[in-house]
Amino acid sequence: MSDVVEAAVAALNKKLAGAGFDAVAKFVLEGAGALMVDGNGARAGDDDADVTLTASSDTFEAIIAGELDPTAAFMSGKLSVDGDMGAAMRLGALIG
Repeated sequence: MSDVVEAAVAALNKKLAGAGFDAVAKFVLEGAGALMVDGNGARAGDDDADVTLTASSDTFEAIIAGELDPTAAFMSGKLSVDGDMGAAMRLGALIG
């Protein structure tokens, strides 16, 4: 697991603590790897998911830090979403 993915997993688990996300999402961090988010939190992995979100590591870090709204990232083309848009919006509300 890359350092970027490891840091992303830790940051997401801190934000999602007890949130009860009800879907399976995959974040693909371009050039760094992938991580999964589900009702149990975040972990490194590249499994099937209801929704796949793809962004650069810098964009992902800005979203997690609260410097970039997930919806704004999507609308500006910095974040792509493939799959269940409702799940992506619920996750965005939890981490944004």
